[in-house]
This record gives sequence, structure tokens and C-alpha cells, in this order.
Amino acid sequence: EMLYDYETVNVKPNKTKIIFSILLIVIMVVVAIYWIMHFAKGKDKSENETAEPTVNEQEEQNINDKKQENLLKNSKPFTEEQLERIENIYNLEDGKNVFLTFDDGPTQSVTPFILDLLKQENIKATFFVLGNRAKANPELIKREFEEGHYIANHGYTHKYSTIYQNVQTVVDEYNYTEQCIQEALENPNYYSKLFRFPGGSVGGYYNSIKKEAKRYLRQGGIASLDWNSLSKDSEGAKTKEELYQNVVNTIGQKQNVVILMHDAADKILTYETLPDVIQYLRDNGYQFKTIYDII
Repeated sequence: EMLYDYETVNVKPNKTKIIFSILLIVIMVVVAIYWIMHFAKGKDKSENETAEPTVNEQEEQNINDKKQENLLKNSKPFTEEQLERIENIYNLEDGKNVFLTFDDGPTQSVTPFILDLLKQENIKATFFVLGNRAKANPELIKREFEEGHYIANHGYTHKYSTIYQNVQTVVDEYNYTEQCIQEALENPNYYSKLFRFPGGSVGGYYNSIKKEAKRYLRQGGIASLDWNSLSKDSEGAKTKEELYQNVVNTIGQKQNVVILMHDAADKILTYETLPDVIQYLRDNGYQFKTIYDII
């Protein structure tokens, strides 16, 4: 009887045990909540790994796809049909088209500024590079290609007396410049297959050699391209206004325009004039294109 009374009457609640039990329950609840949230986060992460790519990821993929597509175009010889399309560039029938072309680069003092502007305006151009400057500025050749511009061949020296000694010297300069471009791109399979004769492919003291070399190159699947509009930035124009007006005047009413400009080291004025030229072309309904668009 006494034992019974002790167990039922004298046993009182232990406050310390009660507090400890409450704390234990709280800790267990917190831990349970943590694991639930951790599991949910892990599930979201797993789902995101298989989710559709973000806008930036998709843009980067598109750029990489375009670079690969351009590389494939540059690794195959021009077909007869492609050669004819380039030769027919002034007679395209899909509206008003303009091809911005820059000779004599790349150079550290001008080319990066032109590339920055073209990137800002989302415009692609064609760069006729010199072999000696491609060799000296490989990072700019890489940038031109990676940003979607067409890299073409303008010979190695740009010295008329050197390049136009005979047909073979023209071919030699073309081949050496191709090699310089390949080395800059670290890709032996890149072939520009597009040549711009220094001084143009027609006329002048070396006209007969140019004519024969042009025919010889074409037989090898190599196209040549001159221009039908120019800023005269290498012919004495000294102000932005002059350069701009020369472009406007030589465009005239043409539907298809290939504009000659330069990104040589002393042609910063060309860069400074370019925004106004671009605006004029847009205001007059021209589409900006490169050689990629017609091959």
C-alpha cells in the first residue's frame, strides 16, 4: 500500500526533463524541415539540368553553330555556281544589298574599333586582310572570324612591284597569305577562296598580269572581288564629311553595293565616319550582307 501511494502520489513532474523534451522536439522539427527543403532544392536542380537552355545559353549555342557552319563553308572549294554568284554580286535580285569591305588590316589602332561598332550594330562585314598583318595580329583575325565576318585575301605585301612581277608572284602571295590566315586561326582547313587584287583587278600598269592571274585563280576555284563604291579613304579624303559624301556619291542609285574602305593603321577617320555611313544605308533600305550570304 505504501508503495502504491509513493508511485501515484509522491511522483511529481520533473521540469528539467520537460524542457529537454520540448527542445528535442523543436530540434527534430527543424532538422525535418531542413531535409525537406534540401530534398526539394536538389530535385529542382536535377530538373533544371534537363530543362530547356536559357536565352543566353541558346544565343551562345547559335553563335557556335554559325561558326561551325562558316568553317564548313570555308573548308570546301568554291563550286562553279558559287563563283558565278560572287561574279554576279552587283545583280542580286532580292532587294537592296550592301557589302561593307575593309582592306589592308588588321591593325591594333583601327580594327578593334570597327569590330566594336559592327558588333554593336549587329552588322557583318568582309575583311580583305594582308598576310603580313594577319601574321602580326592573329588575335584580331580570330576575333573577326568568331564574330561572323568573312576573312578574305588581299595578298601579303601590297607592293605592286613585288606582287605583280608575274602570275606566279600573284599566286605565291595569295598562297602565303592563306597560310598566315590559317596559322592565325590555328586551323589548317580554312581557305578564304576570295582574293582582292591590290589596286583592283582591272587597269593600271599591271593590267595584263592581273587579267591572266585572275583567270588562273578562277580555274583553281578562287574568286576575285572589286568594288563599286568607295570612301576614298586611301585617296586623299581628309575629313569625315568628304569620306561620307564619297560613299553617298558613288552609291548613287545602285541596288547592290560593295563599298571599299580600309582598316589600316592610319585610317581612324574611316571608323569615325562609319556610323553615319551605316545610318545612311539603313535609311535607304539596304540589307547588310557578307560573302557568306551568297555562297
